Amino acid sequence: MTPAAPTAWPADTARLLEPSISYALGAALAVTPELLARPTPCRKWDLRMLLRHACESLAAFGEGIEAGRVGLDPAAEDADLTADPARAFRERASQLLAACTGPGRQRQVVEIASCPRAADVLAATAALEVAVHGWDISRACGRCRPIPGALAVDLLAIARVLVPRTNRHPLFAAPLPVAATADPSDRLAAFLGRYPGIAPMPGH
Repeated sequence: MTPAAPTAWPADTARLLEPSISYALGAALAVTPELLARPTPCRKWDLRMLLRHACESLAAFGEGIEAGRVGLDPAAEDADLTADPARAFRERASQLLAACTGPGRQRQVVEIASCPRAADVLAATAALEVAVHGWDISRACGRCRPIPGALAVDLLAIARVLVPRTNRHPLFAAPLPVAATADPSDRLAAFLGRYPGIAPMPGH
């Protein structure tokens, strides 16, 4: 078991949003109503709960990019999210993709709960969360589609900066060891406390 060597924070993290969203959208195509009760790699969440959480995150990231601010309170849950969380996820992911190529894309600062933050940090966080939850969705659906290699390399560099190795609870489980031959997608999953080589296990 060998830890991956650290890599530099990627330049222009906003460019990672499009491939991250595209990957997650592809993963969500496998969701059917019959699968919504399936377990996921996220602790205590079935697929329906994961999709609802991911939709809330997508809405918050979209608000940050378009309006330049993110509030603490999640938006009210709409009927589509309750009735068809997979469709709601695809729609909100598509909306975020449109936002990240629109005028708000050029913002330098975003207010998060009234605190200014660099827009590239928001973009990096969004890309990481969207892609990893796409990976979770794929695992829950039994597809196990890896995150594309180059994207996973950049997201792992981001994760090493944004996610601490200790005191992660309740957001993430502790990092897991991986084989020296593990691909970038598996390295990213393991760093975030997910079990890349087997069926979905606890560890959000």
